[in-house]
Amino acid sequence: MAEKLNSILNSYVAHDTATKDKLLGAAFIVVSKDGPIYQGTAGRTRVSPSSPPFSTNSITWIASATKLLTTTCLMHLVERGKITLDEDVRPIVPELGQLPILKGFSDDDDGEPILVPNTRPITLRHLLTHTSGLGVDVADPDLIRWSQHIGRTANVGSCTIEGWSSPLKFAPGEGWYYGIGPEWAGQVLERVTGQRLGEYMAEHLCKPLGMRDTGFQLNKLVTEEKEAGFVPIAERSETTGELTEGRRNMFPAEPECESGGGGLYASAADYAKVMQALLKAVAGEDGGVVGRETAREMLRPQLNETQREWVKGIVFTFGSAAELPEGTPVDHGIGGLLTMGDVDGKRRKGSLMWSGMCNSRWWIDPQTGIGGVLIVNVIPYGDATVLKLYDELERAVYGELVPKWQETSK
Repeated sequence: MAEKLNSILNSYVAHDTATKDKLLGAAFIVVSKDGPIYQGTAGRTRVSPSSPPFSTNSITWIASATKLLTTTCLMHLVERGKITLDEDVRPIVPELGQLPILKGFSDDDDGEPILVPNTRPITLRHLLTHTSGLGVDVADPDLIRWSQHIGRTANVGSCTIEGWSSPLKFAPGEGWYYGIGPEWAGQVLERVTGQRLGEYMAEHLCKPLGMRDTGFQLNKLVTEEKEAGFVPIAERSETTGELTEGRRNMFPAEPECESGGGGLYASAADYAKVMQALLKAVAGEDGGVVGRETAREMLRPQLNETQREWVKGIVFTFGSAAELPEGTPVDHGIGGLLTMGDVDGKRRKGSLMWSGMCNSRWWIDPQTGIGGVLIVNVIPYGDATVLKLYDELERAVYGELVPKWQETSK
């Protein structure tokens, strides 16, 4: 079975200078609670054909795939009794409590923003499930207009409190909107513990799981001996489909505030260890970062009917659920999107999933007892080549790998 998955990976990467509709490199790992049941790589780390090979230890910017690791740290904090999911966190992070709600703009030529105070509590559950009302200032037309109106230059990519301080789109709990809740959740952790998010993650997640290639501080993580394994962002031309070597990083290499929603650099091998730990926790076995009930809460649907309608309308429109057939019922857990129905030939009902701006994607299927992560590093988001590769890999996993693994596990 490994041969088939290896063949699929190799068929999607460039083997010379021609990169049209190809990837430079990719790593794919499938894990159970007991460890990897498949791990494979193909291709290289950079545009030059003589570049170092892409490996399971190659470090990339994982962007929004950061959220699962941040959420696991926050749930570890909850499990320790340092905070609850449903208490108001505004007293803990006063800057969050100062954010108003943007109700629209006046009709005059100036188009003054209409801002009203938020009087509702903001909870950790809101922040981790995207129900707080927070959006992403560089992606939302209203927040872009608001920023322009006030002459604001900081934004989410600045990795500062100022850059994260944009108005809410609605009162907390009233809807679902993809936003920077995990960034603020990271600030909750920092104010409660007195540690930076990355420090807490290193102590309570990375060290226990043996993760050596994960961190927020790029200049400290990618040392000279790790440089050959670092993967710059590749950019695909919209006109030719060819790849060029792009930026080294999108966020500051030494951010003032560590972005719990999108600031991590990590390898496939490290990411798989987190998924394994969560699968182990779901099974009620020791060795996970959080306990059974905490892990199961992360995998529990969190939304009400109104919020489910919002999430359905957004994730299929913007490609966050591109690996699912249109119309697949979805919800949101704590840490990712939930698939609320079996997908023919693929993951089962109750699977948790998400992705990152550079097209890395992951899923955890607690019903089957596996998780899969594909690490690549190409923009723009929604790359058609990646989506085809991901679909083919997942179908091979459920069509052949899982049955053989289940047979040998009896």
